[in-house]
Amino acid sequence: PALQENILLKVCSKILDEVTTTDELIPSGETASYRSNPLGLAEFTLARRDPAYVGKAKAVDALEIARGKGENVEMLEPAIAEVFRVIRTIPGQEETQVAQTEIGSTIYANRPGDGSAREQAASCQRVIGALANITQDYATRRYRSNVINWGMIPFHLQGEPNAFDVDDYIYVPGIGTVLRENKLGDISAYVIKNGKAERISLYIKELTAEEREIILAGSLINFNRDRLA
Repeated sequence: PALQENILLKVCSKILDEVTTTDELIPSGETASYRSNPLGLAEFTLARRDPAYVGKAKAVDALEIARGKGENVEMLEPAIAEVFRVIRTIPGQEETQVAQTEIGSTIYANRPGDGSAREQAASCQRVIGALANITQDYATRRYRSNVINWGMIPFHLQGEPNAFDVDDYIYVPGIGTVLRENKLGDISAYVIKNGKAERISLYIKELTAEEREIILAGSLINFNRDRLA
């Protein structure tokens, strides 16, 4: 789907190695027979680094699918109700509604994407509900480009990743406006944890106008479809 104005990210993996390779993001070899089956291939995402990741990401994706159908996800998942209660304590977010807040997964990795340029390293995250990566930097421009083309936001984190852990939620208000207005330098986000909202600062390195439109559209596929419609 197209990107919503606000996003709520659940941290489904946190990798503190200096570099994470594309082969660690999606292994080669045993996955070759799944290359024409994106959902089947996605079952191997981070299999060598974090076997719990896929299950966590798919659970978040199921919530987003329910939200997209208009179901009351605050009733379906009590933890989400508590997260939105905390979000509404943030100044300026008192009226935040689930309907305007896309829910997806994210990973934190210091420098992901080293090695080959396989786009599956990004697509496998996306097809099971990833909305963003949070990093110190991207190991290769090609991997970052693939992240963008699959509609994920290539966030960078200001400072060290001490404020959040796996299973924490990060709320990013107004990300749609940030992209449309190209105000990428200091993006307020909030870690929702222990009944409180702690501000962290994210940023996005320079994006072309077309790259911003691709992310807003939800993917390069959507962008091209909309342009040709």
